[in-house]
Amino acid sequence: MEPESVTKADFDEIVDRLTAFWGERDLSPIHHPMFIHEFGDSAFLMRDEHGGVAAYLFGFVVPSQALAYVHLLAVRDDQRGRGLARMLYEHFERLAQERGCDRIKAITTPDNAASIAFHRAIGMDSVEVPDYAGTGRARVVFSAHLRE
Repeated sequence: MEPESVTKADFDEIVDRLTAFWGERDLSPIHHPMFIHEFGDSAFLMRDEHGGVAAYLFGFVVPSQALAYVHLLAVRDDQRGRGLARMLYEHFERLAQERGCDRIKAITTPDNAASIAFHRAIGMDSVEVPDYAGTGRARVVFSAHLRE
């Protein structure tokens, strides 16, 4: 099983099934189609045994900062525990290195214990930044140097 690029049809499937990835949290506003149309070469997915989207990562690189940024990473609730998120991260990290990045970054909310545990487990440093997303809206910022 290898990561694949996300197509528009895949994006539509993801958006139509957000609750299978995110539960009852409404994250539709941050699933913008620009991640396929403008940054599609850094959006990847893993498929399940039936060809459906099992997990996905939407990211982009910032060449001027040699930075790779993971905007969204999700694994469908019935596909968790199979290492899909880690595989997607590793794939994205290789792409980022090929594009000259030496750092990777992601953010989450302070109450997202699963995301915090995952990012720490893959070796990312974290710091909670007050007001990161606006007044009273703290975020946990993860960062790591890409491995050579």
